[in-house]
Amino acid sequence: MKKIIKNGFIVNTEGVMKCDLLVEDGIISAMGVGFEDKEAVTIDASNKYVLPGPIDVHTHMDLQSGALRAVDDFYNGSIAAACGGTTTIVDHIAFGPKECTLQHQLDVYHGLADSNSVIDYSFHGVLQHVDKDILLEMEKLMKGGIPSFKAYMTYDSRLSDDELLQVMKTVKKVGGVLTVHAENHEVIEYLKRSFVEQGKTQAKYHALSRPSHTEAEAVARLIHISAMADYPNLYLVHISTEESLNEVRKAKENGAKNIFVETCIQYLMLTDDKYLLPEGEGLKYVMSPPLRKKKDCDALWKAIQDGIVQVIATDHCPFYFKDKVEYGLNDFTHCPNGGPGVEERVRVLFTEGVIKNRISIQHFVEIASCNPAKIMGLYPKKGTIQPGADADLILIDMEKSGVIKEDLLHGNAGYSLYEGYHYKGEIEMVMQRGSVIVDHGKFLGSKGDGKFINRICPNF
Repeated sequence: MKKIIKNGFIVNTEGVMKCDLLVEDGIISAMGVGFEDKEAVTIDASNKYVLPGPIDVHTHMDLQSGALRAVDDFYNGSIAAACGGTTTIVDHIAFGPKECTLQHQLDVYHGLADSNSVIDYSFHGVLQHVDKDILLEMEKLMKGGIPSFKAYMTYDSRLSDDELLQVMKTVKKVGGVLTVHAENHEVIEYLKRSFVEQGKTQAKYHALSRPSHTEAEAVARLIHISAMADYPNLYLVHISTEESLNEVRKAKENGAKNIFVETCIQYLMLTDDKYLLPEGEGLKYVMSPPLRKKKDCDALWKAIQDGIVQVIATDHCPFYFKDKVEYGLNDFTHCPNGGPGVEERVRVLFTEGVIKNRISIQHFVEIASCNPAKIMGLYPKKGTIQPGADADLILIDMEKSGVIKEDLLHGNAGYSLYEGYHYKGEIEMVMQRGSVIVDHGKFLGSKGDGKFINRICPNF
């Protein structure tokens, strides 16, 4: 069915223009004024800003983590994403059995997401060991719709430096993207043991066991390894510290290329004083990397303004608070890592960025929609408003405001890290490929409406 979206302010990275959109078969077919069609559904976007659908390229839906599983699956988690204005996710999948193929976990996740997700989705492959077969499989997958892979420098299935170099050379050869969780595993494990031996097991020691330099050192090491591989596309996930940003700035000043930086909304908003909350409340904020200082929040905003940080995601990985307390109250090292955020991201980022004049609305589109699409191989079908693009759109009323309350959210965690936050800029409508899936906060989509997106290697 045709749709005409009339009188809206259309926002792309290049600017804002008032015009109409003609949508046919889920695709934006034309932009202009004066479209008329008696058979078309007309949506009046007067005084609304029409943005390309935001994309979250760092979620963990239905993730198995030790004895526990993230409490948002691809059905209710994608409903939360949609109601928060996100129209596409690219999920970081969990580790599989030891020595399994890359395809093994992709198949597992198709079983979890296909026929369940209400919005479009894709997966990052996950690397947990490296040999010739894995490198050949990477090449095949990068050419076949999975151009990005996740490697960890910490946790049980972390990659060694020589394995990272091999992977980077393969990524450089094909043109994909290597995403990396950068933390110094050995130092963190030493600090954790030391704190536990001293009886320092409260939530605040989670942050103290993962100080800023454990992230910054790993970032610097990654950049040096990437230089040895002739600078493949290296994507640093959930960067949280000023020291890490300094390493990236220094490297770029010295000629480093193809380094992309993601941060998450919590690192722009929340600080490590949350770990001091009484009665176990601080455990809600146990995530890795941990929350930092206000100076780090300020440095991240400056890096967004300077273009050093290109993407804002969530690392959405929620667990029940009761489980965080049960496992972590007496020992932070056993607390499940992660928190919710996929529904809150767009409203909080829009308020803190656009409404508070830290960034323009065009820059908001860049970091929430366009850059994620370009870096992760979704562009130009996603991340922009132009003829030929999917009609993934959100309509925002800049004059309306609201308050984040857990009982209004759609995730399963039972709490929000932003409870009571006053936002401005209400998401009035969300469209996925031309279909209205959220209207004034009411979810109208259906289970399984989301499509798996075969992505392409980015072209930089």
